Formats: sequence, C-alpha cells, structure tokens
Amino acid sequence: MIATVDDGRLISLRPDKDHPLSSGFACQKGIAFTEVVNDPDRVTTPLRRTATGFEPVSWDEALTDIAARLSAILRRHGSGAVGWYMGNPAAFSYSHLFGAMAFIKGVGRHSHYFTASSQDTSNRLAASQFLYGSPMAVPIPDLLRTDLLVMMGANPVVSHGSFLTAPRIKDRMHDVVKRGGRVVVVDPRKTETAAQFEWLGIVPDTDAYFLLSLLHVMFADGLVDRGHVESQADGVEWLERQSATFAPETTARFTGIEPDTLRALARDLAQTPRAAVYGRFGTCVGQNGTLTAYLIDAVNVVAGKLDRPGGSVFSTLGMPGQKWLMRLMGAGARRAYERKRTRIGGFRPVAAAEPAALMAKEISVPGDRQIKVLFTSAGNPVLSVPNGNELEEALDGLDLMVGLDLYVNETTAHCDYVLPVTTMYERDDFAVTFQTFQATPFRQATEAVVAPVGESRTEWEIAAELMERLAGRSPTFAAIGLARKLANLFGSRFTPRPVVDGMIRMSEGGNRFGLRRGGLTFRRLTQRHPHGVVVAPHLRTGVLDEVIAYRRGQVRLEHEDIAAEIVDLSRRSSPDGFPLRMIGRREPRSENSWMHNAPLLMRGNRIHCALMHLDDAAARRIGDGDTVAVRSPYGRIALPVSLTADIVPGTIAVPHGWGHKGTGGWKLANRAGGANVNQLMSSDPADVEALAGMSWLTGVPVEVERVCVDSASASLKVEAVSRDGCNTPSD
Repeated sequence: MIATVDDGRLISLRPDKDHPLSSGFACQKGIAFTEVVNDPDRVTTPLRRTATGFEPVSWDEALTDIAARLSAILRRHGSGAVGWYMGNPAAFSYSHLFGAMAFIKGVGRHSHYFTASSQDTSNRLAASQFLYGSPMAVPIPDLLRTDLLVMMGANPVVSHGSFLTAPRIKDRMHDVVKRGGRVVVVDPRKTETAAQFEWLGIVPDTDAYFLLSLLHVMFADGLVDRGHVESQADGVEWLERQSATFAPETTARFTGIEPDTLRALARDLAQTPRAAVYGRFGTCVGQNGTLTAYLIDAVNVVAGKLDRPGGSVFSTLGMPGQKWLMRLMGAGARRAYERKRTRIGGFRPVAAAEPAALMAKEISVPGDRQIKVLFTSAGNPVLSVPNGNELEEALDGLDLMVGLDLYVNETTAHCDYVLPVTTMYERDDFAVTFQTFQATPFRQATEAVVAPVGESRTEWEIAAELMERLAGRSPTFAAIGLARKLANLFGSRFTPRPVVDGMIRMSEGGNRFGLRRGGLTFRRLTQRHPHGVVVAPHLRTGVLDEVIAYRRGQVRLEHEDIAAEIVDLSRRSSPDGFPLRMIGRREPRSENSWMHNAPLLMRGNRIHCALMHLDDAAARRIGDGDTVAVRSPYGRIALPVSLTADIVPGTIAVPHGWGHKGTGGWKLANRAGGANVNQLMSSDPADVEALAGMSWLTGVPVEVERVCVDSASASLKVEAVSRDGCNTPSD
C-alpha cells in the first residue's frame, strides 16, 4: 500500500503499482484500513473498567495496578493461574509475537497459552509434526509452475491466500489455465474461487474419505512410482493398507463424488508431472482435521509430487545450518507434544498452544492451574470460539483480565483494563510468520508512516514494561528488565528488531553480516527497497533434507494416532433431527470479527445472511430473504437466508465473525449485529478434534426452520413447517 499522510495524519491508502508482486492490486479491506486507523471508536488511551463503565487512566496507573495484582496472584496460585489468548492479527506483527510469547513463557512453564490457531491452523501444524518431525515444515503448492492444482476448502479469490501467500493469487491461478493446466476446487459451495475454475462439490467434512479414496486408486491401479516414493518416505506399505478399504464406490455415499470422477482425478494427479493438492480452512475445522491435513500431504507424496518443481514444495529461508536448526527445534516441539497435556481434556499442545475451545472451562473449573488472570491481544474469542456464552460467563469470574486491542469488543468489554495498541501503519514491521509460505521468495520491511494515534503502544512495549515491573518473578523478566534499563541509559529502545534484522541478514539475499556485499538488512530494505524485493524467481526444490527434522531425513507416514483417526471415520454417527450440515463462509468485506466498524466495508446496509440450497429451502417452505432459525444439538441462532443452486444440497453456509450485541464500544458494528454462528458449536472436550485440539466448525449437524415475525411485538417465534405453512410451534 501507498499511504498518503498530511500533517501527521493518515489520509488515504492506495495500491502500490511498483510492488514487484502485487503490481497495484489491493483488496478493499486494505484500502478501507484508513477508517480503522482514524476510527473515533478506537481505543487510544488506557481504559479501566468501573461500576459505571470504562474510564481513561494513565499508562503508569494502569501498568502499576496490573503488575501489583498479577504479582499477588502469582504468589498465591503460581504460573498456572495465568493465560494469554492471541488473535489472528498477531501473526502479522513481529512486535506482537515476540511480546506475547516472551511474557507468557516468562511467567512460568505452567502458564496457559491460547491462539486463534485452534480455530484455524493447528491441525496443519500437527500434521507437519507427524510427517516431517516439525510443525514448522509446511509445504505449499508451487503455484507459478504447476499444471494441475487441486484446491480443497480454500477460497483465495476472497481470502487472497493464507498458508499459500501470493499477491494477485487469482491471476496466478488463471495463469495455470492459460498455460494449458487445470485448477480444480473441491468445496461444498461453489465459492467465488470455484466459480472461476472447475468446481467439484463435496459433502461437508468428508474430505478424509475423498483423500483416502485418491490413495486407494493410486495404489490399486499401479500409479505409484514406488522407488521414488520410498526414497522420500517410510511407511508406504502401511499407508497402502490403511487406504485399502476406501474404494471410490465405498466413499461416494459419504462424499457425494461419483467414483469415475474420483478415479479420473487420481490418475491425473499421478500422471501430470507438475501437480499439487492444497487444503485450507474448510479442511482444517472438521471432526478429523489433522487426519485431513496429513492425507493431503500423503497424496502429494504418493503421487510423486512432494519437493518437485510445480508440485508441493517448501519455502525455506535459505539460512546456513537450517537443517540442524530445524532438527533442534523439531525435537523440542515433539517432546512438548508427547509429554504435555492440558488440564481439561488432556490435549497435547500444538506449537505450544492449547485448544481455545476449552478456555472457558480452564477458567471456570476449579483445581490446580485454574486460570485466574487472562490477557487477550488482537482477539475476540467470545465471537470466535465455540459456545461464546459459556466463555462470557467464565470471563466475569476472573480475578484480573487485560485486553490489548484497537477496540472495546465483545470480549474486551469484560476486561478490567483495555490497553491501546498500534496499527500496522504506526510501527515498523517485517512479515516473519509468512516468510516460509510465499509462492515467490520475497522480502519487504516497513517503517511507521504515522506516529501512534493517541497513547497507543506496540504489544512488545506493553509486555516489556510489565516484565520490567515484574523482574523479580522470573529470569526472563529480569533479563528483559535489565536490557530495557541499559538501552534507556544509551538513549535507545530495547526491541526485538535486531533479532528480525539478523534473520534478514542470514536468509537468502541477506548480507550475512557483511560477508555478502550489498546484501539485505532491515534498514536496506526500508531505505533502498521500499516496494520490496524478489530474492529468487522460484522456490527451491530438493530441500527435504533441510526441512525434515527426523534423523533419517525421510517423511514418516506410519503413526498410531493417524491409524486411530482412520478407524474413527467408520464410527461417525449423525444425531436424529439434524439432517443438514453447516459450513462457514468468508466474506470479501469482513476480516473475522473486527472490521465491521469501517463505513466503506459496511456500505449498502450489509447484513449477516446465510446461504441455502433451493431444494432444501423448498422442502421447508422457506423463501429467499426469509429469516430462519438454525438449530444444532448445541445451540440456535436466527438470521436471514439467501437461496442458491451453487451449494451442495443438504448444506447451509453461515459467515463467521458476526454477533455484535452492543457490549462493545464499536457503534457501527453494534448496529450491524448479526448472529454468532459459533453458538451452534460444541465446547465439550469430546467434540474437540483429538490430535490438534481444533474447534469443530464445519460439517456441524443442523436443522433449519422458517421464523415467523410477530408484527405486533416484533418478537421472533420459531415454527415447525407443516403442509399448511408456518403454523405449528416447536420452540
């Protein structure tokens, strides 16, 4: 983006035509971000909750009280009484990542750490840990060179990519077709992406059956180059046995995909030299999300497409000694995964994070390590975890709650303190998290373009000052406190920027601390390459030995946990009275729950609306635009519905991120309202995905009924639909 600044104020944002990858493209959310920076509802001074609402306080007053209360709780209950929930935007700020991680780890090894990953990505990281020995080894399609891309549960025309990071991703996918290739989108809905390519409709949350059938066909039809595959992976014969009973004729009744269609796709994947299968959000949040992510990679391995040009490849930083670093970090992650268990449900942490779906119970259930203090940053878990009402009730029982956020939202409304933080335009940055997910190796660093609005601070500054005030509580806090004092003596600030600068210097294109003349540093990126710089035209291949953390350097296919998940597929059952399956839906003008206060994005009187198949609606006497009640075994919501033929029958799609109900301080979002779809989800440990602690958010069994509005009282009354219409009360 190009920022226009007048007298220190951000005036507007526009796409950067000189950016080497985006070439002048930006999504409407990026353009609208000026309205977030300058939002009059934004928190710009520390706030303290009182009996009559929030009141402004000084930073010193807020941090002194927080530190004193936290210190007392740590003395009484230990580090297990402290938790931190970190939302999705934290992944886009190195300051936030370093601050939150340093603080919660410094509190002590019994502390609780939650992230939005368990509503989004933890299963992908867990699958990588099984397959490659490290959660950090995540393959992506070699988008610029592939000739067959099978995209499952992803909608990059709207999301613009996630693990697969590629500016102008829609254009790059069309390039595949222009060079004679294919893009096949496997999804229960004919999404904005599927509408532009080949759509293969699938019954919600049956991706594991589909992938096991692809493996079955490849093995049964002799499509596997065993010599090549066995040179990369252990356990090939074991995987063949696991897939033996999943013939397309058997799985069709689950997936809805014709056997001939599946067999043809399996052959094309095996016989197309440059092909890849990729899965994203829709494949992550089902009942067997880790198994699904594992099987996506297993298909790429068996088809002979892993670590090959145009296939499923790894984006590495190209750092010296990367192989040994990956093995060291992978060993630590595996030990933590194998040894640690959560207090509620006995789940294993993924990348150090616990399941956010269980956060309410970790707060409300008495016992050792019961959470008494909760920090939240850039998150709104009341609207993003299953059963938000349960979480709201639990939050009110905390001894101390602190939010670091731009807004008083449905979650931070429960905080004792809300601390104002900077946006991306008020701080320097480098996209640390996404360096290994880029389809084209690329570096870009930015400096702040405006001063922090009001009294806003970065998450690192807030966490570091708290750690300094608590220096006596842990060696980590003491070290950071001392470093801050020394930096102040020399008139500078102690920040993680030197660590990020070192990463840039040692990565591909970096100056290797002076050994490579003219190489990149943080400062050189901002001063000489403000639009960013491409460091290589394509991702390297032949790097398995660098990214696999297992000693033998081979993919490990055989795992008892995976076998147990495959067995679990045959035990699935559907509750009576809930014949439909609900999926999510990402909207072009929404970013989860936090951009419904930008007028540009809410223009046209936007409302929260579900999508339903015409035939399902006709059977229930539901018309386009009617208000419907959506019921699951766990909850109920009401919202308008739009009818379409572009969705698999038996499916209803409901966007997430809505449900603003006036408890937050954002006026436009509160007026927009909507329904919290996650009220239909279960927070019972038995319904949390076993291997990664993922929330079950797709394929949820539901029933849909037309709602009659009593015009006299304007109250909603749910009716069962009979032959005569809406006349039989059922709720």
